[in-house]
Amino acid sequence: MRSIRGGRVSDRRLAERFTFWARLSSARRQVFEEFSMSVLTRIWRSSLGKKYIMAITGLGLFIFVIIHMLGNLQIFAGREQINAYAAFLKSRPGLLWTARIGLLILAALHIISAIQLALENRAARPVRYAKWNPTAASLASRTILASGLVILAFVVYHLLQFTFGLTNPDFLQLRDPLNHHDVYQMMIRGFSNVWVSVFYIIAMGLLCLHLSHGVSSMFQSVGLRSEKYRRFFTQFAKFAAVVIFIGNCSIPIAVLTGVVKPQESSTTVRIERNSQPVASTPAANAQPQTGVRDSSTKGLKPL
Repeated sequence: MRSIRGGRVSDRRLAERFTFWARLSSARRQVFEEFSMSVLTRIWRSSLGKKYIMAITGLGLFIFVIIHMLGNLQIFAGREQINAYAAFLKSRPGLLWTARIGLLILAALHIISAIQLALENRAARPVRYAKWNPTAASLASRTILASGLVILAFVVYHLLQFTFGLTNPDFLQLRDPLNHHDVYQMMIRGFSNVWVSVFYIIAMGLLCLHLSHGVSSMFQSVGLRSEKYRRFFTQFAKFAAVVIFIGNCSIPIAVLTGVVKPQESSTTVRIERNSQPVASTPAANAQPQTGVRDSSTKGLKPL
């Protein structure tokens, strides 16, 4: 009986200790979550915290712009190269959608923090200057918010045209001889429209104007742009903006001037009754010839 009672007491104490540590762990977790939320809330509500958020999200978007430009420039390597690159991305939907959702979050945080900072700056000075002479502020810094909103409108249209195919549904139906999405032909058809190319070039100009100030301010917000390196970061931002502008604008210009031309292939893709894509070529569609070959005439002799 003693051993049984002792075992029951031991089990009870073990359960009490387990309950105690479970409650302690839950309390610690709750304190940590409340502390984390409190820290995030304080960061978001402070002007300095919003500047940090703008800098970090801006860095992520800046890296994406460079990667996106390098991917698009593969159009100069030919149809097979850029179509293979697009097929590689689409073959990894998990990675692709993770990147898209991440970019959406970065863009949302960047835009919201920028608008809130602009409203806070305006509220801090309800009375406007009697005479405003922005000699110290550059054109890029004065138009940073307006250029950002125009870029947002361009990105929305760009996605509707090339990614979702809402403005041009036929773009998503293009296929190359390997049955890959023909991104090469899609880009040529899209930029063959002069107005689309002009809008694209204007948007790239505003984007690079935005970057020429935003990249430099990004380093200042995180405390890297000291007086010693101010000139370096300023020149780096301008240089990066010029490179991005030239790289992106070279694509519609090359399409409009005929440097990049459509590559029509004799291989087309048709849909049979079994809904399987079948490649048809002129050789496959040729009618069979009947007869015997005559060596003297080097032709076919009817049977």
